[in-house]
Amino acid sequence: MAQETSLLLLKPDCVAQGLNGEVLRRLEAEGFRVRGIKMIQLTDEILKEHYAHIADKPFFPDVAGFMKSKPVIALALGGENVIAHVRDLLGPTDSKAAPKGTIRGDYGSDKMTNVVHASDSPEAAAVELKRFFKEGEIFSY
Repeated sequence: MAQETSLLLLKPDCVAQGLNGEVLRRLEAEGFRVRGIKMIQLTDEILKEHYAHIADKPFFPDVAGFMKSKPVIALALGGENVIAHVRDLLGPTDSKAAPKGTIRGDYGSDKMTNVVHASDSPEAAAVELKRFFKEGEIFSY
């Protein structure tokens, strides 16, 4: 198994509901390590870059509005096979389809208000981590 680092964004619904600690607790209970963490307010510029694959869709303004509605917590999470394992812990993107016991199944509402964004591949993680963390903000220990 590979040691990896993934980007997670604790989304505005997570922050608003005060679920940050619970989500982090569940991730750390799986043996993952926080390698970087910070609260940030997303901008139109970063959202257009992060969501470039949907930036031309008619629903993008709703996504951008939601993601700017409150700060998010950017998290660099490290561990063995972290990318696939975290996605299993989260459950499907659509919280309505996520089983109870998954983070989205327990706390999410729908496809947009689904508590956490997580990188979906090592390639995506590399790009996303650079987008949200400057050099020196991700630690090994």
